[in-house]
Amino acid sequence: MATVNAFFLVSAILLIFTGFIDAADSLGDKVSQMTEWNNKKAVIRMNGDKFRQYVKTTPKNYSVIVMLTALQAQRQCSVCKQANDEYTILANSWRYYQQYSNKLFFAMVDYDEGSDVFSSMKINTAPVFMHFPAKGKPKKGDTLDIHRVGFSAEQIAKWVAERTDINIRVFRPTNYSGTLALALLFALIGGLLYLKRNNLEFLYNKTVWGGLALFVIFAMTSGQMWNHIRGPPVMHKNPSTGQINYIHGSSQGQFIAETYIVFFLNAAVVGGFVLLNEANSVKGDPGKKRILSMVGLGFVAIFFSLLLSVFRSKYQGYPYSFLFK
Repeated sequence: MATVNAFFLVSAILLIFTGFIDAADSLGDKVSQMTEWNNKKAVIRMNGDKFRQYVKTTPKNYSVIVMLTALQAQRQCSVCKQANDEYTILANSWRYYQQYSNKLFFAMVDYDEGSDVFSSMKINTAPVFMHFPAKGKPKKGDTLDIHRVGFSAEQIAKWVAERTDINIRVFRPTNYSGTLALALLFALIGGLLYLKRNNLEFLYNKTVWGGLALFVIFAMTSGQMWNHIRGPPVMHKNPSTGQINYIHGSSQGQFIAETYIVFFLNAAVVGGFVLLNEANSVKGDPGKKRILSMVGLGFVAIFFSLLLSVFRSKYQGYPYSFLFK
């Protein structure tokens, strides 16, 4: 009996030991394959099978950042292209970083190559950035809230550091467009001053300076600076339904298209007040005063109502409205 028990004990130990060896071999193969792919491209492109084998299935001693996106032209997802550019910048920064290791990989799943991944994870929008940790399942914080923080390479890097404790310094390709635009602006202003060097009365024109001041105010109050800092998407298109949203549904975020809409609405309201003021200062023709007054009042009423509607759509439960809901 003791001999039989010893035999079963030895067999069990051998099975466990063999399992450990197989798991180690499997893990080694996975790390080797991921590293090989990463040496070829900073962002590893995956279909459903590769995603399940190298991202979801254990054993695994590495973290994977996955971008679920829809880059095919027929999907018409302009946001996905912008997000992909920023994601690639971050992945390349990590690939050539001096502290690079095989403990972190960047991958992507395109909807047209892995729609089963979207279905299994109940994702019906794109782009989505998720962190799959080395151990355990993704938690709530392992999905990047792009509507709140945007998807610039720097913001993704900050989120990656929070989830993995790996800090990545973002290296952007040299971009001279800003410098060139600034140089052209100064050249344009200098050329204008040179052509008008004998008549600089326009520099004392209150209307010109008032218009410039209003332009800056509209730009700042519409959220242009927020766009510059956070890098939000232009708009959002649902890859499943094709529905396009120009207004963000939360007070914690905004789209670039939304800021231009607010810019225009603010300008139209102010334009209405300007017309009302001009109507009061017109002398003589009462008909012209009446027309300016009605047009100005119409501008204020209609465009302020639209502005209030945008506000209501972002602050759910706001009780007040004017002409439109």
